[in-house]
Amino acid sequence: MTPDLRCGLGFDAHRFSADADRPLFLATLRWDGAGVEGDSDGDVAVHALIDALLAAAGLGDIGALFGVGAKSRGAGMRGGAMLADTVRHLQANGCFPRSASVALIGNRPKIGPRRDEAAAAMSAICGCPVALTATTTDGMGFTGRGEGVAAIATALVDVGDMA
Repeated sequence: MTPDLRCGLGFDAHRFSADADRPLFLATLRWDGAGVEGDSDGDVAVHALIDALLAAAGLGDIGALFGVGAKSRGAGMRGGAMLADTVRHLQANGCFPRSASVALIGNRPKIGPRRDEAAAAMSAICGCPVALTATTTDGMGFTGRGEGVAAIATALVDVGDMA
């Protein structure tokens, strides 16, 4: 069967938590520093990637799959588990990730030293290459003021096996 490749886009942003004991998770890894507010672990890289995968497959968004709020299916979940569930959902619907890219936007943490580790972790879960980049906003906006972190992602999904 000829591949039917479709592109999806996802975005997520979270405010840093005032609770210094809340762990920071990005791109499935734990990082130094206080985490972000959210019902799940608040992994903006993974959340943006999930939305991009679901959009490309035409299967809704992260809220439709995991729910919203403290009593949702996604509450308390780690990003890696959410991403694995998403990939299984895509596959169950005849869709297969082929490539993805995630850009983190914020002043911290510094991604460079662990970029390859983070990209490899997301790639292993998705079953396809996932590139990871990072940038700042040169002091502009909530990410520039250090109030939070954001991510934007794109994904290429083969939906050729869909009925």
